[in-house]
Amino acid sequence: MLLDVRQCILRGEYMISAKASGDFSKITKFLNTMRKKDAKAVLKKYGERGVELLRNATPVKTGKTASSWRYEINVSKGRYSINWLNDNIHNGVNIAIILQYGHGTRNGGYVAGKDYINPVMQQIFSEMAEELWREVVQA
Repeated sequence: MLLDVRQCILRGEYMISAKASGDFSKITKFLNTMRKKDAKAVLKKYGERGVELLRNATPVKTGKTASSWRYEINVSKGRYSINWLNDNIHNGVNIAIILQYGHGTRNGGYVAGKDYINPVMQQIFSEMAEELWREVVQA
């Protein structure tokens, strides 16, 4: 049987309740410790690591696409993000993307892509998650 939340509220019924005893000193200490951590330094480390792995994984013909990887760290409203970018653009086309997904040729042929970005990103995210988890449990 589904409950209409509005009806429960109108009747003064509560679906979730919580009780607490003691103080919040442990969680307060943990949150203060985590607040002092430098997230940007961790992102910088993994930004550089991602660029290195992407350079090594990029299919090489001239080496221009492999050497065109870089990263950016963005901070907005207390949220951090990291972006890996490739600046090898030819005739308005990002070469890293067509290497990844494939592309048509002038004479109607097709060159299949090679999935080289996703395995690198998976490795970076796994490494980052492991390090961040260690930071959390050590705090």
